[in-house]
Amino acid sequence: MKIRVSRVFMYAFLVVVCFLAAFPYFWMVSAATNKSVEIIKGRLLFGTYLIENIKTLVATVTLGQIFWNSLRNAIAGTLASLIICSMAGYGFQIYRDKYKDRLIGILLLSMMVPFASIMVPLFRMFSQAKLINSTMGIILPSLSTAFLIFFFRQSSASFPMEIVQAARVDGVGEFGIYLRIYLPVMAPTLAAAAIVTFMNQWNQYLWPLIILQKQESRTMPLMLTGLTAGYVTDYGILMLAVTICTLPTLFIFVTQQRRFVAGILGSVK
Repeated sequence: MKIRVSRVFMYAFLVVVCFLAAFPYFWMVSAATNKSVEIIKGRLLFGTYLIENIKTLVATVTLGQIFWNSLRNAIAGTLASLIICSMAGYGFQIYRDKYKDRLIGILLLSMMVPFASIMVPLFRMFSQAKLINSTMGIILPSLSTAFLIFFFRQSSASFPMEIVQAARVDGVGEFGIYLRIYLPVMAPTLAAAAIVTFMNQWNQYLWPLIILQKQESRTMPLMLTGLTAGYVTDYGILMLAVTICTLPTLFIFVTQQRRFVAGILGSVK
C-alpha cells in the first residue's frame, strides 16, 4: 500500500512538472491565434486570428529573409564549431603532455570572462577586417568555446587508446584516426554538442545586435526586439513570431532527444 501511495504522489508530481513545463508553449501558440486585445485580457484559449496575424507579420517584416539569415548563421556556426572543438578535445585526450592539465585549466578560466568585457575590442577588430554585416562576423567569436572543448575532452575520457595505437601501427595518419575512428565513436557526443551549439547560435542576440547594422542582415531575435519597438505592441504577431522562432530548436531537440541524452550521459562517465 505504501508503494502505491508513493507512486501516486510521484505521478502527481510528474504531471504538475509536465504542466508547468508545457504551459508556456501552449500559451505561446494559443496567443498567436488571438488578437492583441484578447491576449492582454488574459485569454488562454485558441482564437480565430491566426491567418490575420500571419498576414500582418509578413507585411511588417521580411520574414523569409530573416529566417534564412538565422538558419544560415546557426548551421554554419554549428558545423564549424563542432569541427574545431572536437579536434581540440581529441588533441587534449589523445596526446600526452605534462602541461596539458594546466592548459585545460587556463581554458576553463576563460569561461569566467564576460563577453561584454571583450565586445568593444572585438567590434574594432572585425570592423578593421571588414566583417561587419557578414556571416563570418557573426560566427567567428563563438567558433571555439571552452565549454565545448571540455565537453569533448570529458566525453572521450574512456576512448580506447589501443585502437589509436593499432591504427598508427597500420599506418593511418592522425587526421585519418580522428575522421574514421574518433568521430564515429563520438557520435552521441557530437549530437548533444550540435543541439547545444545550434540553440546558442540561433538565440544569439547581443553580438548580432552590434555587428549587424543592415536591415537585410537581421536575425530572428533582432526581429522580435524590433516588433516591440513601436508605441503600441501587437502581441498577436509578436507571439506568432516567437512561435516561428521556437520551431527549429524544438524540432531539433525532439528529433535528437535520445542522442542528446546519450551524449550528456557519455560526458560524465
